[in-house]
Amino acid sequence: MVISNDGITPQPLEINYSRESRRLRVSFASGEIFEYSAEYLRVHSPSAEVRGHGPGQEVLQTGKEGVGIEAIEPVGHYAVRLRFDDGHASGLYAFSELYRLGRDQPALWRDYLARLEAAGVQRKAP
Repeated sequence: MVISNDGITPQPLEINYSRESRRLRVSFASGEIFEYSAEYLRVHSPSAEVRGHGPGQEVLQTGKEGVGIEAIEPVGHYAVRLRFDDGHASGLYAFSELYRLGRDQPALWRDYLARLEAAGVQRKAP
């Protein structure tokens, strides 16, 4: 098994994006395959613009239902930069973060929807 730089997370073997469905598919060396909507990846960006610079500084992302990915750029042997069509491109998705986002996707998505509801924001159909 190929292991990422943290020694624990499986290394991605293949990363494919479908512009039609706006879904990213990542196959990991562990045999796990995760699919992510562009919206999910955008609202969970590891950038400071989204996560802030510390706990409690997160910025709720809204209106990202129709966002797509314009480019996927490798960054060394540990991450990719996703360039979204809304202009966002500042977050580096370390392979360990991509794995976590895939593994924890159901809970993270439920939490995001709950935060939208608590803020009184309606998600629009993409």
